[in-house]
Amino acid sequence: MLGYTCVGTNDLPKALSYYEALMADLGPKMVMEDEGRMRIYSNGQGGMLMVTKPADGQPATVGNGCMIALPAGSREVVDALYKKAMELGSADEGGPGERMPGFYGAYFRDLDGNKICAFHMG
Repeated sequence: MLGYTCVGTNDLPKALSYYEALMADLGPKMVMEDEGRMRIYSNGQGGMLMVTKPADGQPATVGNGCMIALPAGSREVVDALYKKAMELGSADEGGPGERMPGFYGAYFRDLDGNKICAFHMG
């Protein structure tokens, strides 16, 4: 249903380093880049993630109520992604756990304050 999701950043090199380290175990590859402006990642299984400077040249800000959800494939991968996010300097928004029957997730914010959920259903 989704083509891609964008996260804005005010420090593109730092954000790219963060996302490459965070998502290494999910298997994404860079599929498009406008050097110095944006990069798009995909694992070939659906939606993509764009890390970008805002197109209007204004500072990137965080949207209230906006969140990116990364399917992790298992509870163990959720736990590992959360741990890695904390090691990379993320802000905690709720450690790993079952939020409702069949939904296991962990919540954190990237270095620019964008909210992320690593989750597994099943």
